[in-house]
Amino acid sequence: MPSALFSPMSLRATTFRNRVFVSPMCQYSSLDGHATDWHLVHLGSRAVGGAGCVIQEATAVVPEGRISNGDAGIWSDAHVPGYARIAAFVRGHGAVPAIQLAHAGRKASTDLPWRGGKPVDGWPVVGPSAIAYDDGWPVPRALTAEEIGGVVQAFLHATRRGLEAGFEVVEIHMAHGYLLHEFLSPLSNRREDAWGGSLENRMRLPLAVARAVRDAWPEAKPVFVRVSASDWAEGGWDLPQTIELAKRLRGIGIDLVDCSSGGLVPHQKLVPGPGYQVPFADAVRREAGIATGAVGMITEPEQAESIVAQGKADVVLLAREILRDPYWPLHAASKLGASIDWPVQYLRAKI
Repeated sequence: MPSALFSPMSLRATTFRNRVFVSPMCQYSSLDGHATDWHLVHLGSRAVGGAGCVIQEATAVVPEGRISNGDAGIWSDAHVPGYARIAAFVRGHGAVPAIQLAHAGRKASTDLPWRGGKPVDGWPVVGPSAIAYDDGWPVPRALTAEEIGGVVQAFLHATRRGLEAGFEVVEIHMAHGYLLHEFLSPLSNRREDAWGGSLENRMRLPLAVARAVRDAWPEAKPVFVRVSASDWAEGGWDLPQTIELAKRLRGIGIDLVDCSSGGLVPHQKLVPGPGYQVPFADAVRREAGIATGAVGMITEPEQAESIVAQGKADVVLLAREILRDPYWPLHAASKLGASIDWPVQYLRAKI
């Protein structure tokens, strides 16, 4: 029986050679937002390794939207050439190049993770409400209505730059406790205006961003959204709200919801295990009628194959596992008995 994992998939006019996607993973190795040789090798090697789609890490739409000063950025036209080089290489080796656009909100301005990742006095942080992420973290300044409009415009301009750079997919980051997720969750959004309170109001900014990005992106090219399907905390964002958001995203023209979870509050009660987030992707796919991606502790070829074959998600996104093995798709295809092209330079090592 042919492998479901290594079957092609088309969204709009874009065809992915298989269902193994490289999850966007911050490398904290940019210089003033610019891509470096590290990014070319890191992302390029995953394309060479056989992935169907390679997603560039969370890329800040404004300087103050970076998690750290080592974060990628696309707030300036000057950033475009570095990403264009990467997108061209990834495409040239058979994978679809994608970029994730982000704003870190109240979790911005931290040190590099290998230096502890704690808040640093880099730049003021903003959020929906003046509620700090945790003790010892800065209290964000609540965005004004005018500034909220500026966030939408920043995503719009970043989208246009991503297109200029040659990316074929854009993903909007609404997960992991960053700005758009902060607006969605009642734990971080205590506003009493049109941008807070009811679910409709809390979704207002994320949906406005999604609409602006979709309108600016070519109709023939897909747009993804990454969500945290649960805050894993009482009174927080949860799966039913995620399903409602996904329905609204589908109506806007979003093509795939990338289902992660957590990251909003430090007291989350998350119990990770193999495939622990797959039920989120499964539920969103069934109940919202939109394509989904499953991510989180997906490590074995048979496990990934089962997720796609059973219709629990349309694609799997690998993170730590594909850091350990950039050639995971090539090795997985061999294990599953699937046919997959190897780079001609590597044919003499094909097994």
